[in-house]
Amino acid sequence: MSSSRDPARNRFDDLSLLLARLAMVALFLPAGIGKIGGFSGTVGHIGSVGLPLPVLGATIAIAVEVAASLALLAGYRTRVAALVLAAFTLAATLLFHAWWAMPVDQQFVQRLMFSKNIAVVGGLLALAVAGAGRFGLDTRRARA
Repeated sequence: MSSSRDPARNRFDDLSLLLARLAMVALFLPAGIGKIGGFSGTVGHIGSVGLPLPVLGATIAIAVEVAASLALLAGYRTRVAALVLAAFTLAATLLFHAWWAMPVDQQFVQRLMFSKNIAVVGGLLALAVAGAGRFGLDTRRARA
């Protein structure tokens, strides 16, 4: 990813990857923790779209959002964590922000949420390709 011939670019790349990871953590970790505190509401929301086993779905959502966020925060198995969050976000987007199937008065906000989530998936895929950068445990493990 980084060029060994340009130390300034290496520092910029590594800092950018750290900031990208922190931005994703700022989105997913509070969402996962919030689902713990509002577990019954999360279960109800999942059930409201007709998905089976809403308790299991809520439990999986919490596990994915919290565990993958902590992995991104540490830069540990960054590529895997980013791919898991990308798949999770894509599935949640298609299931919960299907703006095309909603009444016209609800489409604007849902389309906005849909588009934002697709952009987040793109950022996660970029992290999956780039990895943690120098400021992550993945780099330390590779050096060991």
